[in-house]
Amino acid sequence: MERPIDLTFDCADAPVMAAFWKLALGYIDEPAPAPFTTRGEWLASHGVPEEEWDTGAWLCDPDGIGPRLSILPVPEAKVAKNRLHMDVRVSGAGDDDERWSRLTAFAGLLVEAGGRILVPFPKHHMVMADPEGNEFCVGFAGLDDGRPDAGPR
Repeated sequence: MERPIDLTFDCADAPVMAAFWKLALGYIDEPAPAPFTTRGEWLASHGVPEEEWDTGAWLCDPDGIGPRLSILPVPEAKVAKNRLHMDVRVSGAGDDDERWSRLTAFAGLLVEAGGRILVPFPKHHMVMADPEGNEFCVGFAGLDDGRPDAGPR
């Protein structure tokens, strides 16, 4: 039986985090759930005051494969290492130098968007942090893990 999952990020600044994760994952803003035509209508139906409508973000994989992301503001700051993290995969095609060049170029885009490289493992993967310090890895798809080769969109 399929059990779809959603991932939720607690954060201080949802618009910044949403922009970062849309770039990192190739995600888009999730449309409002039917029968609503806007996210505001949906939020209003749940009694959320209009001044709070732009404080969170909801993202989805445009192909409908990956988990949805909710990015919600909370008053407390992140204080410790994540117990769960995402692995973002770039194409594993080509030789070591080609793969590493592709990975470092992608990591560079994420740094420009506010991420940080925490630990590079040359020719293998990088441990990174998003704009609010949540750790994740950037590695290769299709290498020794049985997964199809599917790089970032």
